[in-house]
Amino acid sequence: MQASAQQAKSCVELLKEFRLKCVDCRGEKLIFTGVGKRDVYNITAPFLDEGEWTIAGRVEDRTSERSVVMFFVERHGKWVPREGAPVFELQDPFVAFIRGELVFGGVEVYFDGDDPHYVTSWRTVFYRGSRIRDLVPFAKGPLTMKDIRLVDLANGRIGVFTRPMPVGDARAMIGYTEVGELDELTEQVMAEAEVLEHQFLKVEWGGANEAHLLSNGKIGVLGHIAWMDDGNIRHYYPMTFMLDPETREHTPIKLIATRNLFPEGPAKRPDLEDVLFSGGLMREDDGKATLYTGVSDAEAHLVVIDDPFEDYEA
Repeated sequence: MQASAQQAKSCVELLKEFRLKCVDCRGEKLIFTGVGKRDVYNITAPFLDEGEWTIAGRVEDRTSERSVVMFFVERHGKWVPREGAPVFELQDPFVAFIRGELVFGGVEVYFDGDDPHYVTSWRTVFYRGSRIRDLVPFAKGPLTMKDIRLVDLANGRIGVFTRPMPVGDARAMIGYTEVGELDELTEQVMAEAEVLEHQFLKVEWGGANEAHLLSNGKIGVLGHIAWMDDGNIRHYYPMTFMLDPETREHTPIKLIATRNLFPEGPAKRPDLEDVLFSGGLMREDDGKATLYTGVSDAEAHLVVIDDPFEDYEA
């Protein structure tokens, strides 16, 4: 493992390295129906619930930030709302299985009472249950903190990734801490998580989107890294890194996908055309992995890539 003290590389440097790999894979759009003219994006990877593969997705009008999270199942090549599943007034869903229990969450957004288009704050909220139909709330993150993710650890504890913002003069960073039980996941614990150093330049930012326990006891993290150019255009890229939960050392970030791997399509706004928001990663047995991602805040796509966690397990 490379020491975490190594200086962070910029998004531009990481993008050059990625393009040198001559990636020839090609993504495809997922088709969602049953939601009217609304968009479905920033999805999770499929997960099993009551024996059925299910995706959670952000459902939203193109001109609004008010969204709901719905659950979808595949029928004849299209993803349709799952009958009887709850609907949550959240953004950017995520799922994890902690000690066999389903943990679901998303971002709760607060809007100004006088201007319904103005967002005043947001926070991550958590639900738990044996299945989707039984989900109940159990924890909330600090205000303005997105991208809080959980993972079972080999030592029986629970790893917690956070995203404090700002951190000094940096826009946003990734933090890490551990708890013994889900009941210990408090705002204070999340707020006091240790920040991982040397991941992002101060003008860039990122977060964890999903965490995987690897065969060697380390954690493979799927996340995103982002920056904004001089024209206020946002650039988001799916990335991965590995964290050793014992030493807190981590590998450098590596990009795993860029917008040009996916078919052309609409964007919510012109400044969001180059945005990929990592949703989840399904590892296969053949050295490949399927990445599920939101695209341009308007669509959901998948792409089959080389398993980015294989090198971390070597």
